[in-house]
Order: sequence, then structure tokens, then C-alpha cells
Amino acid sequence: MIELDRIDRKILEALQREGRLPMTELAQRIGLSASPCTERVKRLERSGVIQGYQARVNPEALGRGLVVFVELTLSAKSAQIFEAVRQALLLEPRVLECHLISGSFDYLLKVRLSAMREYRELLGHILRQIPVPAQSNSYVVMEEIQENGPLPVGL
Repeated sequence: MIELDRIDRKILEALQREGRLPMTELAQRIGLSASPCTERVKRLERSGVIQGYQARVNPEALGRGLVVFVELTLSAKSAQIFEAVRQALLLEPRVLECHLISGSFDYLLKVRLSAMREYRELLGHILRQIPVPAQSNSYVVMEEIQENGPLPVGL
């Protein structure tokens, strides 16, 4: 883990909220001149603290307003089975997030789709890709209150 000072944390907070912030404006906001600010940002990028920049796309504008969380429970477990499931889920672009979980189920998926009909098709496709029988529970999101919030860097 890299050591972050107060200024590094201010940079990270600002860039998480507004990744396209011009360097001169970022420097002004955090109280540095442009050159040292640029060097700090480059250091944070080189060290992997800043992993990249991306546009936030409105899913509704693309007809992808349905969000479903899916619990998957495998009937058998082994390193080979987990790897096969991992590979199958990585190939599915509608799976936005996939987490191997400790607890009463094995995987928690976040999927984004156009309609429930598409979800039924996706779930069938996923279950066919898994090398062992699996049970699923689905939770349809009624309202997205916070999504992709900034990481708390000041703690």
C-alpha cells in the first residue's frame, strides 16, 4: 500500500467526483501549482492508486434500466469448478459485477438489462454455462439510491 498524504487524498477525492477536471483547476482546488499537482497525479497513476478514467453512461439512455442482483449457490465446489464459473461469468457482458462470497451462497452478481424477459434468458444462459447444478435467488432493484460512489479516501 502506498503512503498517501493529505494532498494526495484531496486529489483522489476531486478526481473521483470529476475525472476530467483540468489539471490547472485541480491544482487550484487543492492549493498547489500545476506542476507539482501534475507530478502527484502521475505518481498516483504509476503506483496504481489511480487505475484509469472512464465515462459514466446513463443506462436508461441505452435501454438498460433493469438491475437485478443474483445469488448463485453451486451444488458442488472445487477450485476447478470455481475457475470454470469465473471464466463463464467473465464472458457475459451483462454481468457488471461478480463476487465470490463467504456465507450461505457462493456468488453475488449484479446484472443490468433491458427487461425481465432478457433477465430470464440471461439466467438460463448462465446456469447452462456452469459445470454443476446451481440454485439462484434474484432481487430486482426498485430504486438505485447510490451507485458507484467515491471511495472514502480521507479515512
